[in-house]
Amino acid sequence: MIGRLNHIAIAVPDLAAATALYRDTLGGDVSEPQTLPEHGVTVVFVNLPNTKVELLEPLGEGSPIAKYLDSNPSGGMHHVCYEVDDIIAARDRLSEQGARVLGDGEPKIGAHGKPVLFLHPKDFNGTLVELEQV
Repeated sequence: MIGRLNHIAIAVPDLAAATALYRDTLGGDVSEPQTLPEHGVTVVFVNLPNTKVELLEPLGEGSPIAKYLDSNPSGGMHHVCYEVDDIIAARDRLSEQGARVLGDGEPKIGAHGKPVLFLHPKDFNGTLVELEQV
């Protein structure tokens, strides 16, 4: 059901500093910042030959990333994103198998303009999983 790894997301307390680190120190190809109010984050993507790294900064106090950074002030890996062909079929299959879809269970549009869902980390070895329809 899952396809290729789309990206690994890292929560950061300072997006400008993290962008500079990945761009200037590591020599990465970093996108322009993108504000996603519906997800409560501002993001940039570090484009790699085989995947991407998403750097996430909270957008306001109510952001889920703000809560994550309360527990992890230096930041850290937040989630992994896998591609799926049909997000509704994937959601239904996973739900039937007991996996918990976060939120209201309906896909939202993600940073790439495609439908996404998140799966509860307790169901996936402590890792928050994002599914993105390709």
